[in-house]
Amino acid sequence: MSFSGFTNDDFDVFKIDGLDERMDRLKSVIRPKLEDLGRHCAPSLSNMSGDEIFPHVAKHARRTKNPPNDTWVAFAGNARGYKMVPHFQIGLWETHVFIWFAIIYEAPNKAAAGKSFENSLDIFYKEIPKDYVWSGDHTKPDAVPHNQISKEELKSMFQRLQNVKKAEILCGYHISREDAVQMSSDQFIQKAESVFRNLLPLYKMA
Repeated sequence: MSFSGFTNDDFDVFKIDGLDERMDRLKSVIRPKLEDLGRHCAPSLSNMSGDEIFPHVAKHARRTKNPPNDTWVAFAGNARGYKMVPHFQIGLWETHVFIWFAIIYEAPNKAAAGKSFENSLDIFYKEIPKDYVWSGDHTKPDAVPHNQISKEELKSMFQRLQNVKKAEILCGYHISREDAVQMSSDQFIQKAESVFRNLLPLYKMA
């Protein structure tokens, strides 16, 4: 495996002003690492899930003015794309790394997934690790720790996924920039695969 771990230089890419300048550094500094993670983790996820999983590194191709504030590699059981299906992600903002299970607004089956999640609310509320986090918007860095969310609040997120066109749901784990740069490549891979394993019930149910 050629993934070498994350460094402060990776996170500092998001301090660069200007779309072209930031994209140039993102492509040369971060994207190769995401591609390495994609090649390594896709087979592991395929084995875990029983589905053939394909990696998709974010290209940010639609951007014409504002530079991206985060970037990622997504893992999905669709070779053509990931936004329309439940998927996993590894990515980073300037402040932290995220390792997610995600259903975003473009997924056509999210209402059915939200109903399945609601029906299994008690299981998820009990079994999701307390230091994991939830989010309803993949475009924002903030998330709510599982140990700070009530069962009713989680139920409301699942219901919103069923009823609101732009609703999303993400569950996973954040690693602070400070901790991420201290992790070896092996430590990071082990953590990512552990998170994916814990999130498999959400993927299977979606």
